[in-house]
Amino acid sequence: MRQEKNIHTHNFFFVKLFSICIFAMFFLCSKSQAQKKQYFLIDTETKVKKKVKDSATAVKFLDSLAQSNYFFTELKEVKIKGDSTEIFYDKGKNYNVTYVSLSDSIVKKLKTEKEFFTKNLDSTKTKINKAYIDDGFAFSRLKSTVKTKKNGYPVVELDINKNDKRTIDGFVMKGYTRVPKRFMRNLNREFKGKTYDDKNLIAVNKQFQGHPFLSLERQPQTLFTKDSTQIYLFLEKKKTNTFDGVIGFGNDKTEKFTLNGTLNVNFKNMFNGFETINLYWQRNPDKGQNFDLQTDIPYLFNSNVGLNMKVNIFRQDSTFANVKALPAFYYHINNRQKIGFRATFENSTIIDSLYVQGKDYNKKGLGVYFDMTEPSDIDLFLYKTKINFGYDYLTTTYTKENIKSPQNQFYFFGEHNYRIKGNHFLNIKAEGAMLDSKVDFTANELYRFGGWNSLRGFNENSLTADFFYYGSLEYRYLIGNQAFFDVFGQYGQLNNKSLSVKPKLYSVGLGFNFFIPIGLMSFQLSNGNEFGNPFKFNDIKIHWGILSRF
Repeated sequence: MRQEKNIHTHNFFFVKLFSICIFAMFFLCSKSQAQKKQYFLIDTETKVKKKVKDSATAVKFLDSLAQSNYFFTELKEVKIKGDSTEIFYDKGKNYNVTYVSLSDSIVKKLKTEKEFFTKNLDSTKTKINKAYIDDGFAFSRLKSTVKTKKNGYPVVELDINKNDKRTIDGFVMKGYTRVPKRFMRNLNREFKGKTYDDKNLIAVNKQFQGHPFLSLERQPQTLFTKDSTQIYLFLEKKKTNTFDGVIGFGNDKTEKFTLNGTLNVNFKNMFNGFETINLYWQRNPDKGQNFDLQTDIPYLFNSNVGLNMKVNIFRQDSTFANVKALPAFYYHINNRQKIGFRATFENSTIIDSLYVQGKDYNKKGLGVYFDMTEPSDIDLFLYKTKINFGYDYLTTTYTKENIKSPQNQFYFFGEHNYRIKGNHFLNIKAEGAMLDSKVDFTANELYRFGGWNSLRGFNENSLTADFFYYGSLEYRYLIGNQAFFDVFGQYGQLNNKSLSVKPKLYSVGLGFNFFIPIGLMSFQLSNGNEFGNPFKFNDIKIHWGILSRF
């Protein structure tokens, strides 16, 4: 009997509330025809007075309170003073702790029980809404109704109005629009037809995070029409031309103090094709000079095939000179990865007839390579991750001896900036290469490494080998977004068959990198040596550099 009485009381309560709402709607609507009427909603608890446009807006507001968990709102009084109508209401208690009864469609979607008790109704609603939004129902609306009570709590019935499912139908460019057509085709190919949800919107944003040529001036916006969903991209062209200059100070092989340096100039996207023209020049303390000219066209004939042409000239004082051409075609796997095929044409000439360690030769061959670059959202770092490796099969002809020999060439480079915590980072780097042949290598065809971009404690290109590797760990502490301090250690080994040596090497040092108005300035102190040799302070290398964008 008590249970039946409670149900009867609850039903009477809801009937009374429903009648009041109907009366209020009828009363307000009957007044809507009067001219210049002003309507005010007044919360009897907080005394907050809110002006609304008309009676329909007032009814809509009162109805919306139920969707905010005020299920027992009461209309207390309506006062009419001339052209002004004041509506007094009491929201009642906010029932965020309540019983929930889900519709059959929601139960099937979430695979959950139909009725349960929750201490956070808002969280439950958010979870349900997100499940439908993630499926592309961007305009889904959750309806809350109360028809009964249980143990003093309302039983909230939740149902969903999904509306139409939304998919990404295309992109519209605004701002800088002179981007390669193939880039936009790839963007459409990757996202067109996919569900319009947070996951894919984040993925679209990620396409432009750290992009070498483009940035988003503001967040993408979406135009919804009855039949389509278009994402508007507000693009901005980046300043991508760079000047990278490094000056080095140290001693040469004769312990004489020398000055050396590197210039690296990149002209990028000047013709709005994401192309790159690179000029590189380097002078080492032992009078060696290295020159590179490289051109990269990423979307050849508006396709996903790119062209890279590189010419390298190395001259060691008046001893010998090497000229190498590396034409390559590659395919864009995606925006950050590519795989390619390349050819090698190399010619070496001995200039000094007294130089007996070298021989005239020419090389021809084919190879494959893979390149992956993941951009960094930290301007002080060039990238977050970079991986490059390749293999080349070469035929070497030693011209004077008329000897031909096949060679295998392997190369690997990897670097990653790992965030330890907060402003603490660890830069992990490794590089290695190997030449393999049945005949002995000559001194002028060996790998040359060491210096600013490899084993820093050694002079530029002062180490020669047919096989080498090294690993580097560098601790970096960021000072805001404008500078970082670093301490590093490196370990490596080389193999030089012609000299029958396999030394193990180390390099240690510290540095400071910071932004100034003209670019990123770097200052490094380093010292490297072979394990077993005494540490010499006069072998310390000093490097000072500037990277400027224009």
